[in-house]
Amino acid sequence: MLSRVAENIYWLARYIERTEDTARLLSVNSNLLLDLPRATQLGWSEIIAITGNAELFDELYPNRDEVSVLTFICGDKRYDGSIIRSLAAARENLRTTRDVIPREIWEEVNQLFIAVRDQVESGITPRKRDAFLRRVIRSCQTVNGLIEGTLSYTQARTFLMLGRQLERADMITRIIDVRSGNLLPRSPGELTPFENIQWMSVLKSLSGYQMYRQHVRLRIRGPDVLSFLLQNRSFPRAVGTCLERFANALLTLPRHEIVLNEVETCRDHLSRADIPLLASEPERLHAFVDDIQLDFSELHDALAKTYFARVQDNVQTQAS
Repeated sequence: MLSRVAENIYWLARYIERTEDTARLLSVNSNLLLDLPRATQLGWSEIIAITGNAELFDELYPNRDEVSVLTFICGDKRYDGSIIRSLAAARENLRTTRDVIPREIWEEVNQLFIAVRDQVESGITPRKRDAFLRRVIRSCQTVNGLIEGTLSYTQARTFLMLGRQLERADMITRIIDVRSGNLLPRSPGELTPFENIQWMSVLKSLSGYQMYRQHVRLRIRGPDVLSFLLQNRSFPRAVGTCLERFANALLTLPRHEIVLNEVETCRDHLSRADIPLLASEPERLHAFVDDIQLDFSELHDALAKTYFARVQDNVQTQAS
């Protein structure tokens, strides 16, 4: 397979996963809005902080209110991590690789892009928020189902798997970081009664509540949820599972040794994490998430240098 084709397929998977998990990131707040008493005031500011684009947002919008955050993350074409931009990038990468990807996948991605574009043009209001997010998540799951059911076990499938698992692991840690971002007020005594609801909302946003209850068989507790989402190797949306699937896919490719070493570094950091301490101290959890995301960045760099190297030094690469 040509490195250009492999890279486009890899980024196709990353952008589809980024689209889905960005919607899931927003659903953390949505779940909390449903579960918490009305008197509890939730903020949307931390959602912007977690994206790492607070400066850009503040340049474009005067307030970090719900409507502005939804507009920025869902439909602002000036933000390259927005849902509409991620879908446009996925669509373009798919367009250039249609000779190796089944037509049904192209049709589903194209339909989703058109639906999101139309919704963005009419406006994404808080009233339409939940239906919009559900549509995005369900369509991305449909795309992944089509990949599983129609794409042969070739190197194209391997690079799709690599892109999906790395992006998923990265976005899971960002969703976990919502918890460290103190979405709830920090006044004395106000946070404690709702600790378990916060962790439950994170599980729900990852469709992990039922699987958590099956695996852990205990009430919702921060340390148990954090261990489940970071270290479990059975739940598809646990970081440990993502890295294991990434490693297994990598083994089918030649010259995988350097990249595999980076995977093992990530897995070692996860296994040595002091979960109870991270669950009890949001600042430490935030710092840990930052470190893990640096590991993911180094893993991507190793993968790109091994399989996506360009002959021309001045060729512009896609943004991570």
